[in-house]
Amino acid sequence: MHFELELTDSQSKARVGKLHTDHGVIETPIFMPVGTAGSVKGVHQHELKEDIEAQIILGNTYHLFLRPGLEVIEPAGGLHKFMNWNGPILTDSGGYQVYSLSGARKIKEEGVTFQSHIDGSKHFFSPEKAIDIQRSIGADIIMAFDECTPYPCDYDYAKQSMHMTHRWLKRCFTQMDKTEPLYGHNQALFPIVQGSTYNDLRTESAETISSHDAIGNAIGGLSVGEPDEELYGMTDLVCNILPTEKPRYLMGVGTPVNILECIALGVDMFDCVMPSRNARHGMLFTSEGIINIKNKKWEKDFSPLDPNGKSFVDSTYTKAYLRHLMRAKEHLAMQIATIHNLSFYLWLVAEARKHIKAGDFVSWKNQMVPKLQNRL
Repeated sequence: MHFELELTDSQSKARVGKLHTDHGVIETPIFMPVGTAGSVKGVHQHELKEDIEAQIILGNTYHLFLRPGLEVIEPAGGLHKFMNWNGPILTDSGGYQVYSLSGARKIKEEGVTFQSHIDGSKHFFSPEKAIDIQRSIGADIIMAFDECTPYPCDYDYAKQSMHMTHRWLKRCFTQMDKTEPLYGHNQALFPIVQGSTYNDLRTESAETISSHDAIGNAIGGLSVGEPDEELYGMTDLVCNILPTEKPRYLMGVGTPVNILECIALGVDMFDCVMPSRNARHGMLFTSEGIINIKNKKWEKDFSPLDPNGKSFVDSTYTKAYLRHLMRAKEHLAMQIATIHNLSFYLWLVAEARKHIKAGDFVSWKNQMVPKLQNRL
């Protein structure tokens, strides 16, 4: 696996590149649909590939470990074969899910003890176990085990947590070196920058992560409730430190505007549940702004979902029809809306790549941002 940096924008830090994996080439900047439990909710795998044009998807270590479990995934031949997806997969380490279980987990130097949200059973994740589980799942890119601190976060706690994350990272790399991939394809470990919203901690963490010379690096602990100016400030700071020749993955971000602004700061990879989760509640992201398709104003609007959209659903179904399906609680409504939103996100990053190559990314971004914030 290797990253090929093709071009950097002359007016910003936006970049175009290619991340080469054994399951295919990923063009960056890229958005990665989230398939928490081995499925992007409401979307067939062929739709992900052919209609949404996803180049890489995410799986979740915590959820897959609990259900269906490694005793099912391993004999299936790994997650790729189990879910019939032949493109690249990234798995997070479970650290964020453990963070979200604040009332049902205990964090110690050895690792984290937590209770399953499914049946209350107790489990233990260490850095070593997180690596072993991700070896069993078989993702192309696997994430280091870390602690995601909340926002706001006390400085002393953020510092203590960051240093533990760095110690855990060493254990992750040691376990990677001790083990081998199970399914005949290479796996790359991405470390994660932490440090909450403190400049000195983020600087120290980015420098520490850079010293490991990993194939790629991630920025974690953001998009957890902090204001956008904090998100952008920390992202800018970290991208100025992380090596330019390695891909940068900003975890859990975010809105279409967040993505464009962070592309301008030098980020290459994004994921977020927002396009799929919001779709299920009737919120559509379009090139002209945000639509609540449940609103009565769309009742007799027979125009396409997005006149500039690439997906077949944008020209096949009208706003009026999708509104009807939503109000009737038809399952097809959630499927159409999810395909639309994910297609829009993939269209947006493809357009970003196109404009970076054309040399007019900044002017295009500045035109797009106000439109993307419109409530239609």
